[in-house]
Amino acid sequence: MKTALAFLAVGLSLAAVPVLAQPAGEKGPVRIVWAAQKVPESPYTAPNRPVWHIKDVLKAHQGQKSWDQQVLLTRDFDGHYVSLAPGEKTKCMFYADDRVFGWIYSGQVKITIDGQQPFTATKGYLFDVAPRLSYCMENTGSEPVVFYRSTPAGQMPSYPVSETPTPVKGWRYVKARITSTGGYETPNQPYLDFNSYAAGGGKSRDFAWDGHTSAHVIRSANGISKLPPDTSWGHFHENMVEAWVVIEGQLDVLISGEGLVHAQTGDVVQANDERWHRATCAPNTGPCTRLAMTPRNREGQVHYFQVDTPAGN
Repeated sequence: MKTALAFLAVGLSLAAVPVLAQPAGEKGPVRIVWAAQKVPESPYTAPNRPVWHIKDVLKAHQGQKSWDQQVLLTRDFDGHYVSLAPGEKTKCMFYADDRVFGWIYSGQVKITIDGQQPFTATKGYLFDVAPRLSYCMENTGSEPVVFYRSTPAGQMPSYPVSETPTPVKGWRYVKARITSTGGYETPNQPYLDFNSYAAGGGKSRDFAWDGHTSAHVIRSANGISKLPPDTSWGHFHENMVEAWVVIEGQLDVLISGEGLVHAQTGDVVQANDERWHRATCAPNTGPCTRLAMTPRNREGQVHYFQVDTPAGN
């Protein structure tokens, strides 16, 4: 697999067929096309890597109750693992045109979002903050709360006038008047208790979804007994990174140039632009679920598949 699965050596890597399981923008007829792939493949640059293991993140901050570790930075998303000490509270803030979303790895946290009933999120909860809605997070437990949080890459937050903005070099904050606010439309919702959802037989579903952000719950309730053959490469995307947070079970991801990447609950996996990738449960380990993070879902995401392999993962 370190040979990039011979992906570039085989001329079959240049095809596009629709993904029936992911309808957005992919409802047209099957076509064979020429698709561009970078040579050499898109490199991983810090903080990005094929997989961040949560055990390594926790080990790096051993003995600390409050910390922040960046684990993902793409054109669209800035992903961090964050720990808040008992009693610690974040400043209230919002992003003008993009949402904040995440997942609770451990502990409990009270999340307050403008216009919504405050809720306490515990292990397994997913949360989604709509654009222009101010939110705050407060550890109300007796242990640190650890969570994954994604904010829009390269963007500065705004603050309610009652808050004191955090100074950032090269930026200044001025008082301004706005006349719009945010809200939720299906399938978006402030939170999802994933553990309860899974226990009730919950299946794959959109969670955070708009014209810029897609955080999709992809669940295999039965797992698998055997990996697909190495000749099945999955798909790739043009000009778009796909990343996953494993929120249940164990995941095996075949990534061109990297081989088979194994991940467990809490790990963050990333397939760079134009890299073939195929994500499945690890065989014989039971159910698995990943929070798949990609941009532009409403407009449609083209999935490029092998010419001679049925469209699938």
